[in-house]
Amino acid sequence: MRAILSLLVLLAAAPAALAQLPPVVRVGVLTDMSGPFADQVGQGSVVAAQMAAEDFAATNPGFRVEIVFADHQNKPDVGSSIARRWVDTDGVQAIVDLPNSGVGLAVIQVMKERNRTALASSTASSAVTGAACAPTTVQWTSDTWAQGNAVARAVMAQGGNAWYYLTVDYALGQALEADTSAAVTRLGGRNVGSARHPLNTGDMSALLVRAQSSGANVLALANTGTDAINAIKQANEFGLLRGNRMRIAATFLQISDVHALGLQVAQGLLLAEPFYWDTNAATRAWSARWGARMGDRRPTFNHAGVYSATMAWLQSVKASGSIEGERVVAQMRQGVFHDPLFGDVTVRPDGRAVHEMHVFRVKSPAESHGPYDYYQRIATIAPADAFRPLGEGGCPLVR
Repeated sequence: MRAILSLLVLLAAAPAALAQLPPVVRVGVLTDMSGPFADQVGQGSVVAAQMAAEDFAATNPGFRVEIVFADHQNKPDVGSSIARRWVDTDGVQAIVDLPNSGVGLAVIQVMKERNRTALASSTASSAVTGAACAPTTVQWTSDTWAQGNAVARAVMAQGGNAWYYLTVDYALGQALEADTSAAVTRLGGRNVGSARHPLNTGDMSALLVRAQSSGANVLALANTGTDAINAIKQANEFGLLRGNRMRIAATFLQISDVHALGLQVAQGLLLAEPFYWDTNAATRAWSARWGARMGDRRPTFNHAGVYSATMAWLQSVKASGSIEGERVVAQMRQGVFHDPLFGDVTVRPDGRAVHEMHVFRVKSPAESHGPYDYYQRIATIAPADAFRPLGEGGCPLVR
């Protein structure tokens, strides 16, 4: 049986209200199809959005949903241009996914100006619910504050108390370093230095030499995708991890990255995620459906976030009888989503979708029972503790 997102508010909008909706509701998946985040999002995000549209249509006959998609090429100007064309010309009412925080923040502004919804399910910068928050934005899966908080706690519990950061030099990396270093300080650790690199850097050797000579016992990766994969592989080749000289704190690693690394290299890494495909019967069933369209892969938490955020938006469009961003997001804040992939989810006034976060240890090859059996859960963080306190982000929507 397909698990369908449910919302504890009245969903049966009056026929007159529904009549105000366009005959076809369009959702745009703006993603990275060929760059450093393509495995985390890309075609898998398009499939996830299509699944949401199909599942919603199955229980709402006559409610037509169309999914369009485009590659933003990790360029904010390209992403903004696509967003403007979609809304102004092509009748797109919501944009989902938005990996690359620089692109996500630019598109959020476009959608705010046009009163349409930005579902920043893969935009990780905590600025989305901070200074850049908007009444038309929901940030669904995770963010840099949540990632840094969870990973810092886990690594410091194992004795990692002196941190050196390898940071990708754009909005995501800057936010990851700032939020993680603040967590380390709160927990009594030390931040001893950092080095920055451009997006999609192949050779990390010079940066790793600097980290090795810093006196730190933690190499904190404030990056993700191919940058994180390259850093971990090269740190292993450099011998940084031998004899516990340093340990790696991967602040934003996903299952696609672990798969690319292989368990022989990735074993023992600690990471934080809000979704894992093998958590329960509902996540396994949905992941198998997704995998059947994606070469028997298993989804990242970004893929799951695209599905759930799109479903929540569609439910809220129906409930509000509107496609206006402010009205739909206001509707999303009214109840509790019983989500089959993330558990109970509420949306705060700053646009942060709040749910549990989990800390996982990557299994060794001997512990794994097959492909994508990669994680052992070691901790679950309650929703109230998983994300930045509402009053601390500087969002002007919060009173």
